[in-house]
Order: sequence, then C-alpha cells, then structure tokens
Amino acid sequence: MHLLTEEEGKLALEAARAFAESAVKHEEVKDFEFPEIFSENRGVFVTLTQSGELRGCIGFPYPTAPLGEALREAAKAAATQDPRFYPVREEELEGISFEVTILTQPEILECPPEERPKHITIGKHGLIASLGSRSGLLLPQVAEEYNWDAEEFLSQTCVKAGLYHRSWIEDDDCVIKTFEGQIFTETI
Repeated sequence: MHLLTEEEGKLALEAARAFAESAVKHEEVKDFEFPEIFSENRGVFVTLTQSGELRGCIGFPYPTAPLGEALREAAKAAATQDPRFYPVREEELEGISFEVTILTQPEILECPPEERPKHITIGKHGLIASLGSRSGLLLPQVAEEYNWDAEEFLSQTCVKAGLYHRSWIEDDDCVIKTFEGQIFTETI
C-alpha cells in the first residue's frame, strides 16, 4: 500500500471535516481536487471526538471504493449516522476534532489461537474478530489509548463483535484479521 504524504493526510482531514459539516448543515460540499492516490480503493475510518470523548466513528474496513468516495461517505456517516450517538448538531462542529485512518487490506491471522497475541503489535495492528454473522473491528490506536496488551485487545475486539470475550482463543471458528492504519489527527 502506498502511504499518503503528510500533505495528503492534511487534505484528507480537511475533506472529512467539510463532508461532515455539509451533512450536518444539509449543504452542498465544495469539490476537492484530490491527488491520484485518492482514486485508489482503500479502507478508511473517520473518528470524531469532542472534549477527548468519542463522538462518532464510521468507516469501511475493506477497499471497496476509491479513497475520496469512501472518505466522503465515512465522514458524513460518522457525523450523522453512528447508532451509538445522536447526530452531531451544527453548534457542536467547532468543538469536534477529526481523525482519519487509512487502512491496509485486512489479512487473516494464520496461526493457532494461543499464538495470536504474539503476532499482534500494539499501536501497529488493528483487529477484526468474526464468527458466523457477527463481526467487530477496533482500530490500531484503540489498544494504545486504553493501554491494552495483545490479549486484552483480542478480547475487546470479540466483545465489539458481540462475541464471548475469549472467543479468540476458545472457539476454533472465530476468525481474527489484522490490518494496519495510517492515522491523521486534526488538532483544534
């Protein structure tokens, strides 16, 4: 995966904010002149925080759409459609900070369940846990924010998927995927 430059990352943050604000205000968004890398299919998540607390986070774990389009949809949804929160109100926008995480292709962690923690690097890897129709994802920065070790990260990803917290080690059908993320954070 080609990495975005710092300048491209700043553009991704600017665009995410503009897309979210347009959704909240029910206005048309300006057109962005994206560099070529934004036409590559990428997974992306947009995270909104307010006073250090999560305010919305929506994204696409798999590279099913060009980055520019996926960024637009993720930003709009993070502000208005995250089922855990009320939609962002216009008067909140100024106090919300944006973070954009560009993902690598998720890959199945191919090892015996008891060895999974040894193959996870905190701060580098994000996780997807799935079993049957249930699936949950945690971004790489989450484990660092909560000071989790690899076993706790695996357990919390299972909980996010609605699974038993030890499904990653006790259920042979539990699939764990890892991915990496390039993180760009807005400072307001």
